[in-house]
Amino acid sequence: MPGSARAMAVCTVCGLVLATAYTVTFGGNGLIWFLWVVLALVTVGVVTARQV
Repeated sequence: MPGSARAMAVCTVCGLVLATAYTVTFGGNGLIWFLWVVLALVTVGVVTARQV
């Protein structure tokens, strides 16, 4: 996995940890989870595009 794709993957995992921590601490927030899903989809797109 190239450097930019790896950085996106790390950001996505960190975002998941932060979203989970926020949800546990303050309660669920649909916007945060929506933004994380968008970030995950963009990451999948970058990784897929780099492998072709």
